[in-house]
Amino acid sequence: MDDLKVGDTFVSEKYHVSTEKIKEFAREFDPQVFHCDEQLAEDTFFKGLAASGWHTASITMKLLTESLPFAHGIIGAGGEINWPQPTRPDDILYVKSTIKEIKPSKSKPNQALLLVESETLNQKNEVCQKLTAKLLSFRKSEG
Repeated sequence: MDDLKVGDTFVSEKYHVSTEKIKEFAREFDPQVFHCDEQLAEDTFFKGLAASGWHTASITMKLLTESLPFAHGIIGAGGEINWPQPTRPDDILYVKSTIKEIKPSKSKPNQALLLVESETLNQKNEVCQKLTAKLLSFRKSEG
């Protein structure tokens, strides 16, 4: 927490989204035709196979855990999520996160609440997901 400041930006590694990963996630967690079947997906709103927004959110979480240098992990305290466009097969996603606000706790001096804006972008730098999250942060020496 001590080494973080408003405006700090962090960029994750990249993650390849395969057709099989899209279908596998959807079969278990969001079994709708536009996530599970390429042919049927053509006649839907998405006009082709699209990853579940929750799949994109899960990939985002994986990339955040690897790219945000928060002591004691990433602990969410709420937020807002938007999917401006779908994640597609063979997209290569990465996350760019920026600290927008830091509110130190008045009652717990070892903690702060951070407002972090994370954009999940594809290989064309198009935003597939925007997450504005309130995250709990701790001093590195305490938990």
